[in-house]
Amino acid sequence: MSSRIERLTAPLRFAPPVWMSVLVAVAYKLFLLAYNTVPFNGDEGVVALMARHILQGERPIFFYGQAYLGSTDAWLVAFSFSIFGQSVFAIRIVQIALFAATVLTTYLVARKLGLSEWAARIAALLLALPPSMLTLYTTATLGGYGETLLFGNLSIWLALDTLKSNRRSLLRWLLLGAIAGFAFYTFPLYLVYLVPIGLWLLARRRRKAWRGYAAAAIGFAIGGAPWWIALIQSGGVLLAEMAGSAVAGTVAAPTFLESLSVRLLNFFLFGASAWLGLRYPWSAEFVAPVLGFAVLALYLGALIYAVRRGSKMLSHQRLGIIPWGMIGALLITFLITPFGGDPSGRYFLPLYLPLVIFVAMLLEWVRNEVGTLVVLFIVVVLGYNVAGTLIAAARQPPGITTQFDAVTWIDHSRDQELIGFLLTHGETRGYTNYWVEYPIAFLSQEQIISSARLPYHQNLGYTRRDDRYPPYSQAVAAAPRAFYITTNHPELDDLIRRRLSSLGVTFKEHSIGNYHIFYDLSRKVEPDELGLSDGATESSNP
Repeated sequence: MSSRIERLTAPLRFAPPVWMSVLVAVAYKLFLLAYNTVPFNGDEGVVALMARHILQGERPIFFYGQAYLGSTDAWLVAFSFSIFGQSVFAIRIVQIALFAATVLTTYLVARKLGLSEWAARIAALLLALPPSMLTLYTTATLGGYGETLLFGNLSIWLALDTLKSNRRSLLRWLLLGAIAGFAFYTFPLYLVYLVPIGLWLLARRRRKAWRGYAAAAIGFAIGGAPWWIALIQSGGVLLAEMAGSAVAGTVAAPTFLESLSVRLLNFFLFGASAWLGLRYPWSAEFVAPVLGFAVLALYLGALIYAVRRGSKMLSHQRLGIIPWGMIGALLITFLITPFGGDPSGRYFLPLYLPLVIFVAMLLEWVRNEVGTLVVLFIVVVLGYNVAGTLIAAARQPPGITTQFDAVTWIDHSRDQELIGFLLTHGETRGYTNYWVEYPIAFLSQEQIISSARLPYHQNLGYTRRDDRYPPYSQAVAAAPRAFYITTNHPELDDLIRRRLSSLGVTFKEHSIGNYHIFYDLSRKVEPDELGLSDGATESSNP
């Protein structure tokens, strides 16, 4: 009997307490930031500028230029700026804090779902050292992914807690609704959590909890008030944005069946492979394929185990509805909305919760059957995740990047050099692309203002949605002179060169890293004069 107990408890020391997993997650992030492995990108630049403008008195409801992504992240960054000063590191501090809280709440959710102490600890550890995609989107901000993961965990935990019937139960329902409403306003991706939570509550409580449903609905209306107000003011535009109108052109298929096949391919091949860490979200390249397929076998085994043997545990109080419902909700979203055209895998981020739960369940079974062999499995998975991330970090550029298109892989280590060059030559207003405008504006303390009127795709495709902040465009329009900055685009450089010459405009050129600068123009030239906005579309990049 004692030997049996020793065999079961020996591997427990390899399941660190949750506070240790939180510390590991934070230390890992700080290590990556210390070596500048995650570039400061255009979307992050927008969040940074919004935060600065909030401190200056602006009150944005949504992400600049998007009528559906709430400004929650910008407000959190503004708070960080007020404490730590306005820097890229202060932005990343917010993301680290959000992720640390997500690791902690993952443990709490796992326990609520019925996992043992050991399995819940392992789930938290797996999330603390995740595949590269989760590391990326919880280090650099695109405006709401970190908050969505945390709000999702809190919602599940609170929904499960509503089973405790006491005098405060209506307050729990009200709080659950308020968190759900605010999370939905922050990022509609939260629906991946909300749908299965709602189905579970209906299946568990049915009509008996109508007072709770009413309280949750009131809380949802209160928490999502900014979204409802904006919906009324927009006259329905907000619904179109949320349904994916901005990415409507990403699935270019002539028939429904062909479109469906593209969406299924994006879900099961491209999206799932990035989710599991088999490839990077910005590349089709497999990550250490030999070891990767071994880890894939473990993940598939976890999913199969969760369907078969693990279903008994999760069938208690119909808890399986939540993790499996999240996977189903995302699949349906891919099939019926334009978001199914996104092959990056970033919309899979909420599914790391069911993934680590299922893997932890399988590992506990391994622990019970073969004891310390489970340690090898844990080391292989965590080692693969960390190794894949560090391999990406060593490749500069792009590093660990949110950019899907290689033409947007910019060496941002030269940003200050670019800023210094422009200021030295008195060039403070001009035209560039989305991935240059906002980082340079933030880093230059808005001394250098540009308008995103230049294309960056190799086919010279351009969307007016890239020019997200009208005050910048107005400032450039009012300026007596303007520069042009391109990145990684020799064909565009040649086009600008030829068309400026055809207009009789003299100019100078200079390159700094990936940046190519046209400056000291003999007269100001608008992009329309060069024909660079011809063929602009209203579709956006996913």
